[in-house]
Amino acid sequence: MAPRARTALDEMSKDGEFKRREAAWRSWISREDGAMFPPENERYHLFVAYACPWAHRTLMTRALKGLEDVISVTVVHPTWRKTKPEDPADEHAGWVFGEPGGKPFANTLGVGGPFPAAYANNEAEPFFRSYSLRDVYERAGDTDGKYTVPVLWDKAADTIVSNESSEIIRMLNSEFNGFAKYPDLDLYPDGSIDDIEAANKWIYPNINNGVYRCGFATSQPAYDRAIVDLTKAFDQVDAILQKQRFIAGDKLTLADVRLFVTLVRFDEVYVVYFKTNTRSVAKTPSILNYLREIYQMPGVAETVNMDQIKTHYYTSHPTLNHWSIIPKGADFVKLLNEPHDRDGLCK
Repeated sequence: MAPRARTALDEMSKDGEFKRREAAWRSWISREDGAMFPPENERYHLFVAYACPWAHRTLMTRALKGLEDVISVTVVHPTWRKTKPEDPADEHAGWVFGEPGGKPFANTLGVGGPFPAAYANNEAEPFFRSYSLRDVYERAGDTDGKYTVPVLWDKAADTIVSNESSEIIRMLNSEFNGFAKYPDLDLYPDGSIDDIEAANKWIYPNINNGVYRCGFATSQPAYDRAIVDLTKAFDQVDAILQKQRFIAGDKLTLADVRLFVTLVRFDEVYVVYFKTNTRSVAKTPSILNYLREIYQMPGVAETVNMDQIKTHYYTSHPTLNHWSIIPKGADFVKLLNEPHDRDGLCK
């Protein structure tokens, strides 16, 4: 029996609090002898969305390590659509692939837009000509029913290796050094793992997932709890970054990758859409300059597509934004291109 298709919007507690479920596909690429998924040049493929912060982690790590020629990528369309449009009884909406030259469309309620069938770099699925990411999951025999990005796909075995971003970025950091342009860059060094994981432990629930706890809350008490947690954690980030260059020490690590992808979306999306308006990155100098430094590192800016980020959030959830109106914003990316002041802190 096929699993019931669902999205993050279905993961709610009885008191209206968002409760994200863990990823289901958790295999590893490993250099160990006999590994089921050994690192190989051009064997693996990432299905991602520019819009999704979890997928953005993998694009950033791939760029920082110089793996663009080693691991190929397909970027899905930012606006969710019905994933089984031929079945009127199937209401699931999620990630679909771009259709260059296709017809514009409205949101899943039939209003808003029209949205182009493909934005920049939204290409057709290259292996099976799948319509939706759900089709890719089903080809791999998925039994979980949540069709998320990123997906690390094995082209040789025709299956999913992993859809857990926190583990994919660790694989990209360590397992492909034989092919990477920057093998000496270690974003998860042995001597810093405790500090990295200590940072992740409070940043994930209160900031990375905290913005979703605010935005997807369906009761006032659930929102009130989430916004208090988020605000305290935001202030903690501010205090740390006033004293040290990166969140887990004096060098860039995967903890910064995980934090960056949420904070870069904060003012343009979360403050408005998810009601996280107790704080602003643009008005917090330590955090703004921290983002500027990372954004200006080689390869990172190319992974930030604010147009598709905003398009996804504001057009994919009609229950939150019926007409799919996309706010203009204050051009946060322009701020990121200005000089940073982080050189004064210890390297």
